[in-house]
Amino acid sequence: MPSCVLAYSGGLDTSVILGWLQDEGYEVHAVYVDLGQPCEDRQAILEKAKTCGAKSARIVDGQEEMCRDFAFPIAQWQAKYESIYLLGTSIARPLISKICLQVAREVGADAYVHGATGKGNDQCRFQLAAEALDPSVKIIAPWRMEKFRQLFPGRNAMIKYCEEKNIPVKASIAKPYSSDENCLHISYEAGNLEDLMVNGVEAVDFGMTVSPQEAPDKIENVKLTFEQGVPVAINGEQLSPLQVVLKLNEIGGRNGVGRIDMVENRFVGMKSRGVYESPGMTVLYDAVLVLEQLTVDRDLIHLRDQLAPVVAEMVYYGFWYAPKMDALLAFGRETMKNVTGEVSLNLYKGNIMVDSRSSKNSLYDEGIATMEGGGSYDQTDAEGFLRIQGLPSRVQGRVTPRAY
Repeated sequence: MPSCVLAYSGGLDTSVILGWLQDEGYEVHAVYVDLGQPCEDRQAILEKAKTCGAKSARIVDGQEEMCRDFAFPIAQWQAKYESIYLLGTSIARPLISKICLQVAREVGADAYVHGATGKGNDQCRFQLAAEALDPSVKIIAPWRMEKFRQLFPGRNAMIKYCEEKNIPVKASIAKPYSSDENCLHISYEAGNLEDLMVNGVEAVDFGMTVSPQEAPDKIENVKLTFEQGVPVAINGEQLSPLQVVLKLNEIGGRNGVGRIDMVENRFVGMKSRGVYESPGMTVLYDAVLVLEQLTVDRDLIHLRDQLAPVVAEMVYYGFWYAPKMDALLAFGRETMKNVTGEVSLNLYKGNIMVDSRSSKNSLYDEGIATMEGGGSYDQTDAEGFLRIQGLPSRVQGRVTPRAY
C-alpha cells in the first residue's frame, strides 16, 4: 500500500482529503503543524485523525522556529508585499512543507499531500518549498485533480461526504468568509469578502484586534530592546522570539493596531481581496525601522529598500528555499549587525508613534545635525559640493535649454 504525509488541520478540506486518500488506497500519516492556530483542542484533532483512519497522527510545534528563522528576518527587511501585506500566511507555508517532509522521511512515505486550492498562492508555496528540499518528492494536490473536483464540486458535497463517513466537522453549509490563522496574523478571504462593495473591516469578526474606535482612549507605551535587529526584550523583560510575538499581539491587539484590507495580485495571475490583522508584527516592523534609522548607513539602507520588494515577492510566491533568497537573507543579516538598542513607542487607537530611541551604535551626531551656530559641520563646504553636483545640469542646460 502506498503511503503519504498529509498536512492536516482537522478542518473540512483536510478531513475530506484524509478520507479520500484512503479511498484511493493510501496509508495516511497526518501531521498537524502547530504555528499558533487558536484551535480548541489539539489532542482532539489528533484523535479525530486516528479515528478517521490515519495510520499515524502527530503535532509538531513550529512556532518558535517560524518566529525566529522566518518572520524576524523578513521584518528586518521591512518586506511588505505590494507595500502593505506583512506576509503572515506566506511565511508559514515553507516551514509546514519542511516539517511534513521530515516526517515523510521518518515514516518512509511515498508522497506529500496538501489541501491548497488550485486557484491560490499556497499551492505554490507548499510545492516550491517541498521540491527545493526534496527534488524527487511526489506532490498530491487533490484540488488540482479533476476526479477529486468531480466528487466534491462544493462545500455541500464535502459536508455530505463527511456525514456519510461519520467524519465529525464543524463546517456548515453557509459561511460568510474563510480564515487562516497562525501566531503572526489572521487572514480573511472569500465568501462575502469577494464583493468589493462590502466593507471588509466591518464584515469580519476579528480574532486578534479590537477596532481603533473601541481601543482605549489612552496612550500605551511599549519599549522594545534589540540586538542586531532581533527583538530580545519588551519593557525590560527578556523574551524568546515566540514570546515577543505573542506579547506584541496582546499590546498591539488591544490598541487596534494592524488591520488592513487590500486587493492583491496572486502569483497565479488573478487579483483577490484579503483582509488581514497582524498586530504584533506591525509593531515590530515599525520598531525595527525606527532603530535602523539611527544605526544603518544611508547608502546601505537605500539599497536594502530597493531590494525589499524583491524579498517580499520571493516570500509571497513561495521561493523561500532558493539561492537568491539565501543571498538576500545573508544581506539582511549583514545590514542588521549594528541595529542594537532600544525603541519606545506610543500606541493609540490604531496609531504607532515614536516616543524615543537610543543605540550605542547611533550614527546620529547632534553636533553635526544641529541648526544652531557652531558645531562640527562647516556650511561653507556645501558650496563646492553643490557646484560639483550641479555640473552635469549646467552643461546640459547650455546645450539643450529648458523652457520656463
